[in-house]
Amino acid sequence: MLQVQQLEKTFGVNTVLDGVSFVLNDGERLGLIGPNGSGKSTLLRCLAGLEQPDRGSVVLTPRNARVGYLPQAFGAGEQRSIAQVTAECAEEWRARMVLDGLGLAEIDPSTPVHHLSGGQKTRLGLATLLLGEPDVLLLDEPTNHLDTDALEWLEAFLSRYEHAVLVVSHDRAFLDATVGRVLYLDASSRTVRSYVGGYSEFAAAREHERELQAEAFRRQEEYVQRVRSDIGRIKSEARSIELSTTPRQPGIRRHARRKAAVAKSRERKLERYLASDERVDRPRQRFPINLNFGAPPPGGRVMLRLEDVSFAYAGQSPLFERVSLEVRYGQRLGLIGPNGAGKTTLLRLMAGELEPTAGAAQLGAGVKLGVMAQEQETLDPQLSVLETVLRERPMSEQDARSFLPYFLFYGDSVFKSVAACSLGERSRLQLARLVLQGCNLLLLDEPINHLDVESREHFEAALDAFEGTVIVVAHDRAFLRNFARRLLQVRDGQVTLS
Repeated sequence: MLQVQQLEKTFGVNTVLDGVSFVLNDGERLGLIGPNGSGKSTLLRCLAGLEQPDRGSVVLTPRNARVGYLPQAFGAGEQRSIAQVTAECAEEWRARMVLDGLGLAEIDPSTPVHHLSGGQKTRLGLATLLLGEPDVLLLDEPTNHLDTDALEWLEAFLSRYEHAVLVVSHDRAFLDATVGRVLYLDASSRTVRSYVGGYSEFAAAREHERELQAEAFRRQEEYVQRVRSDIGRIKSEARSIELSTTPRQPGIRRHARRKAAVAKSRERKLERYLASDERVDRPRQRFPINLNFGAPPPGGRVMLRLEDVSFAYAGQSPLFERVSLEVRYGQRLGLIGPNGAGKTTLLRLMAGELEPTAGAAQLGAGVKLGVMAQEQETLDPQLSVLETVLRERPMSEQDARSFLPYFLFYGDSVFKSVAACSLGERSRLQLARLVLQGCNLLLLDEPINHLDVESREHFEAALDAFEGTVIVVAHDRAFLRNFARRLLQVRDGQVTLS
């Protein structure tokens, strides 16, 4: 169906793809994963015909096969309405069925696309693709902003989809449920490796590879040390003979020179070995983000209290009513519920950014609040990355530039404006700000949406080590299983703690 041969792509002096080759068969569901910035979106754009590779080929069979592509930022600036966008794709009844499955049926069809939330735009993009039933589906992080209901619907749809699917996703549970093979795009080699199975099988295979590499590296180091020791011993013997003899003993001195020559030959052989492809590199336990919140400031036992809180936007029905909740120091709560149920609104009430329609929301004594917003609105788009962190804590520019590489901002990238940053870069910059602020209550609205899998796992570890209180909105089921001790669910106007 889709054959990719030796694909190469560079931007200026930066090589993004280097000899990428793989085959996507008809009916196959393939996952594409890799660190942020490794070139996954560029690869999808090349496959969709939106970017031209510098070398290599992308061959569709048959040639008239239709390719459907969903970018990460679908619908930006789109002036048409939902009805106008979907009318181009299918009959009304089919459009209604798919929109209902993706949780969009309740929205007025005359609503302009640019008025939709990020999650709603993603789901509308999915709807337009799925209605067209292309022969090849290329999906770039379709799970971002999808609630659990929409995720499960999409998983079921893809499991029944009869054509080829290539999906970029960092959602481990979603990959396990949908794909039969994983392509890993390596940020160092800029090419892909194929692994059979979903994410769990991929992770197990990668761990086995790391163990084999560690054992091979250990054996290599033992060999190198042994050879160097032998070289040193032979050199020492030759030197000792040379020092203990006189020119009147030419035979013995020739023996010393032969020993010295053997040592030199072994040195050259060892140098060639260490410079060759046979050499095994030291294994690296690489986490893209070195995230350590440190010890939180001291706080009281009660961090947050809601008393009979109700909230409704002007002219609308209440999102929820009579919510009472007490959050204590050290608790970890996952805030879940369908898109539009009011999770972000509840988080903003907790942060004091909104006033309840009724009741009271109050932070406890000694609370130092840290907020990570879903749409990155806490960042000033006019500032540079460097200026953003310098505003958070008094430090020299050199200290700030030494700090930022922990969040993958290297060299001149620290001078990039926030407005020019990608979604993943903005997420990492928000995390950097939280680290610098030193908080004891974190309110995080979908913090991992644009983080790669390794960064998500490291983020989990950092939150686990954090001693303060965390309330986090997330739809990543693997993350919620690993992190949340209790779940706070917003659904149908009710907020329940389980």
